[in-house]
Amino acid sequence: MPSKNMLPKGQRRRTVKPEYRATRGVEPSGPPVIPVLEIEDDAEDNIHAFTAAPESTGMRLDQYLAQAIPDISRARVQMLIENGQVRVGGQSAKAKLKLQGGEAIEIEGTPQPPPLHAFAEEIPLNILYEDENLAVIDKAAGMMVHAGSGATDDERNHGTLVNALLHHFNKLSNVGGELRPGIVHRLDKQTSGIILVAKDDSTHRKLSEMFANRDLEKTYLALVHGRLARENITVNLPIGRDLVRRTRMTTRRPIESEGVRNAVSHVKVLERIHSPRYGDFTFVEVEIETGRTHQIRVHLQALGHPVVGDTLYGAPHHIGQPPHTLSLDRNFLHATKLVFEHPRTRKEMTMEAPLPKDLSELLDAIHAD
Repeated sequence: MPSKNMLPKGQRRRTVKPEYRATRGVEPSGPPVIPVLEIEDDAEDNIHAFTAAPESTGMRLDQYLAQAIPDISRARVQMLIENGQVRVGGQSAKAKLKLQGGEAIEIEGTPQPPPLHAFAEEIPLNILYEDENLAVIDKAAGMMVHAGSGATDDERNHGTLVNALLHHFNKLSNVGGELRPGIVHRLDKQTSGIILVAKDDSTHRKLSEMFANRDLEKTYLALVHGRLARENITVNLPIGRDLVRRTRMTTRRPIESEGVRNAVSHVKVLERIHSPRYGDFTFVEVEIETGRTHQIRVHLQALGHPVVGDTLYGAPHHIGQPPHTLSLDRNFLHATKLVFEHPRTRKEMTMEAPLPKDLSELLDAIHAD
């Protein structure tokens, strides 16, 4: 049976190169962008009423509400629906209800969950430096810096860096609020390395100003798939939320779009590795001028060289082919160096953290082939 992708009979010798060239590099149009709903905390009778946007046509109710209401997870939406707190056209609705657009929707109660509060937990920390104003931590991969504001249960509030800091230090700054005491900047959960912590509000503000003004140096080490041809590459591509896959960021939205911000990364090749068994890799050093969400991972993916282990941005789950495979249950990305001026002493501080054991062992295994 002929494939549905084949040209009609009689046209199969016709070239499709012009059509291919015309569409090459053009991003396919994605689903419509869902307008954000403004939910007021002081709604009358604690009932929030609104009309489903026309863009919701064909979407499930839970899918639409999760995209339309900021800082709410789909799991939280489904819980509200199961509790009978969501009505469509005055009637209780199921999560799988397909919307037509224009329906009257009511939510009873507070859509956003109450904020979690950080608490002290006895968790080991690798403290690289500490004084009365600040501390420098070598964060392990797998540790969240703090619980997300949209977390709906206490489980996600356990095991965070903030909880460990509260146990180890008597005092932390309050600028970041109750959920993020002391946190000046962040690292992704699966990224290891140096993170700076403020113990008082004055230090916190001065450090935040340094980050905003780019008055410090942040250097990362990464192993990427493939062979980077150029020794030094500056990636200057804006980054914004991927409107289709919301857990990802993307460089393919124009800078004029809402939520898209400029981002600059400087990539330097340290070593190119060819392994007959596992393939080609490039070990790189990356300095960033900006600190956007997933910045290094997104920029390296944009170059066509995803970070090893970063399956969210296109890296394979396993390296090599059976029976000879390697795997890494995290991203091969490590914040290895931070250079900054101490806010109080004005002394230049250079903090370094070597590659952790899991990354160095993977690198050794590839070298050994």
